[in-house]
Amino acid sequence: MSESVEKVVIVGSGPAGWTAAIYAARAQLDPIVYAGVAKQNPGPVLPGGQLMLTTDVENYPGFPEGVTGPDMMEKFQKQAERFGTRVLLHDVDEISFSDNPVDRPHELKTHKGETVRAHAVIVSTGATANWLGLKNELRLAQTGGGVSACAVCDGALPMFRGAELAVVGGGDTAMEEATFLTKFAGKVYVIHRRDELRASKVMQERLLSKPNAEVLWNKSVVDCLSEPDHMGNDKLTTVVLEDTQTGERSELPVKGLFIAIGHTPATKFLRETGLEFDDSGYIDLKGRSSATNVPGVFAAGDVADAKYRQAITAAGMGCQAALDAEHWLAAHDLI
Repeated sequence: MSESVEKVVIVGSGPAGWTAAIYAARAQLDPIVYAGVAKQNPGPVLPGGQLMLTTDVENYPGFPEGVTGPDMMEKFQKQAERFGTRVLLHDVDEISFSDNPVDRPHELKTHKGETVRAHAVIVSTGATANWLGLKNELRLAQTGGGVSACAVCDGALPMFRGAELAVVGGGDTAMEEATFLTKFAGKVYVIHRRDELRASKVMQERLLSKPNAEVLWNKSVVDCLSEPDHMGNDKLTTVVLEDTQTGERSELPVKGLFIAIGHTPATKFLRETGLEFDDSGYIDLKGRSSATNVPGVFAAGDVADAKYRQAITAAGMGCQAALDAEHWLAAHDLI
């Protein structure tokens, strides 16, 4: 077998990709991680995934004092590199999957025009939150200024406890996030641009039964206002609302804004490869395995998980993918 063929290539980083790399490297599979993803994916894509937009992470085991998302991803990467993982900060623009990767390896092309061949590929490109597209939205999200796309991740932080918070959205995800926030917030507003919610009746009733929850109908968020705190860091103070029927604008004082209008899996560059996807565009996995419908191709993390989208579940899926890839390679006498 040609020495130019890699045993396993991991596309994408984040908790899933780095964990897969740790396991693959310790299994002496000599993995390569392409820490970028594909340029044509929507939203802000950073090596390290969505945690690069997260400040304090308090729900990942092993960090009793909490850790910032970027610091956590740096530790994951260093651990992967300690065991010999090769890391390239390249985007993979195109993949040609093979139906017989034992004899005809998969081919991956980077944005620099380079081609790498591999018997096994682990896809961990994640999913990007759908944002409103406001001028200050991502700035306040990246700096811990009070904007977030994950209430379960951030809602219990001290800065939000007892505060007035807002959730944007009208589906089941928005109801779930808002209901979660009612445990900690003084008041939770759900901002919805229509006069009825899209969420299931059960999810609606669960939220509306909370005494500190209120829906603001026919409203959209058009701006996020902030002021420096005592440390000089910009913090959200107000969201500007626009009535979707009259156009009238108003201000809502809140300390937190949670965007819950869905996620987009980073799979656009994989659409014509023969991989199977579910109705929402996430990679379709076979049972509890990380295996896809293509031999030698495995998926891990948010790119294949529309339900949980947590750092720890992504890391667990990365472990599964590396073990599945190792077993597949061994079964075909490639290691």
